[in-house]
Amino acid sequence: MALRFLGTTSEHGNCPTLYEIEETGDLVVQGDLLTDSKHLAQLRDVKESEAFVVVPRELLTRYAPKE
Repeated sequence: MALRFLGTTSEHGNCPTLYEIEETGDLVVQGDLLTDSKHLAQLRDVKESEAFVVVPRELLTRYAPKE
């Protein structure tokens, strides 16, 4: 499956970055791992295969598909 780069609000090649899986239209988000234990404790229905990243709102409002 091919990833399509949608955009980034980072400088100098750092995260965060937003991609789209071309075949499905699903989004892939690159960001810093969420490590705050108080925030992690509030997450619901977490599978072992899941990870959580922190993403600036600006990245999604600027680059996320609107349709």
